[in-house]
Amino acid sequence: MESTHGTTPAERSALPAITARTLSASVGAAVVDLRSPVEFAEDHVPGAINVPLLDDDERALVGTLYRRASPDKAFERGRLLVAERIEALVGAIARRADWAGAEVDLRERVLALTWGGAQRFGERLATDKIASAPEQPVVLCCWRGGMRSRSVAYLLRELGLARACVLDGGYRAWRALVLADLEAFVAPPTFVLRGFTGVGKTLVLRELEHLRPRSTLDLEALAQHRSSILGMVGLAPVTQKAFESRMRERIVAGFDAELFVEGESRKVGDVIVPARVWSALDGGVDLDLEAPVERRVQVLLDDYLAHPGSMEELVPRLAFLDERLGVRPTLVERFQRGEHEAVVRLLLERYYDPLYRHTEQGRRYAARFDASDPVLCARAIAAWVDARPTEGASA
Repeated sequence: MESTHGTTPAERSALPAITARTLSASVGAAVVDLRSPVEFAEDHVPGAINVPLLDDDERALVGTLYRRASPDKAFERGRLLVAERIEALVGAIARRADWAGAEVDLRERVLALTWGGAQRFGERLATDKIASAPEQPVVLCCWRGGMRSRSVAYLLRELGLARACVLDGGYRAWRALVLADLEAFVAPPTFVLRGFTGVGKTLVLRELEHLRPRSTLDLEALAQHRSSILGMVGLAPVTQKAFESRMRERIVAGFDAELFVEGESRKVGDVIVPARVWSALDGGVDLDLEAPVERRVQVLLDDYLAHPGSMEELVPRLAFLDERLGVRPTLVERFQRGEHEAVVRLLLERYYDPLYRHTEQGRRYAARFDASDPVLCARAIAAWVDARPTEGASA
């Protein structure tokens, strides 16, 4: 266990900094994102916890002081704000890092360390890029690896947490890594599951993952959206940046012999599928999944009504479709009367099926499969892929 006593001035050295690539390869890293909640919510390093140095309002206040008054006044206000919450902040980091912490007056320590203004404190925060991360590193992250992450890393090391380091370049560097890895993606032979709404493509995809681990890319799970006008019901759609971070994490984990993916448009809800992934999907081998209408209705009912609050979420979206379809009684009226199956059938007949026929017009399928039983369908697809000549399966 690390010492709980601070180092002496003679023992201090530059703060260790690791690159985003090094962090990605690290095992057991505890990433602590010090940005404000709104910054963290947009995107963050997968697995990171948010321990804001300043909350959203405080960050805005300090930023205003920086622009309208002076950097020194902004620093002084930030210093006092941080001092008041430092015990909770260090406590949260200690729990995440499985570290005992230090029995000191943290508020007084922060005020003492930061006395003398931004320039004087900044002189202590030089970094030194290291080639490999320490064992079980505690990685402090902010927007660009600046004052927020360096100051906390400095404090933690003063308190004896020798594993503390900073993410060189901060979240911006992580974002650059995500984009670079997505751009470098080369898909294995790709097979695309297509079919009318409700045939159970996602269910089959999940069974394929059980059958052949590391063989699927679930775009809807990554986006938290079913890629339809009702697709966000019961889910929490993510931002474009978060979608890309999640996709990058799945891609770098690797695929085995082939890739199975559900057929989508270029947009999944409000997020856009990255170019190299879209190229694999758009050029893959198309497989047509079929199921009776009764099965499709049940799949949709099971999916859309499975979450608490789903019925309340559905009503305004059904009202939007009512304006487009003009059916009487309206979808909302039927739904609120409990005619859920009738509403789904009407949506398939009047909206989803015509839309699918239009978008898939002219598409050629390599094979067709009955998706009524997702387990049997996944087995049949796997057997068909194994029997297919390898040279013809490449996307």
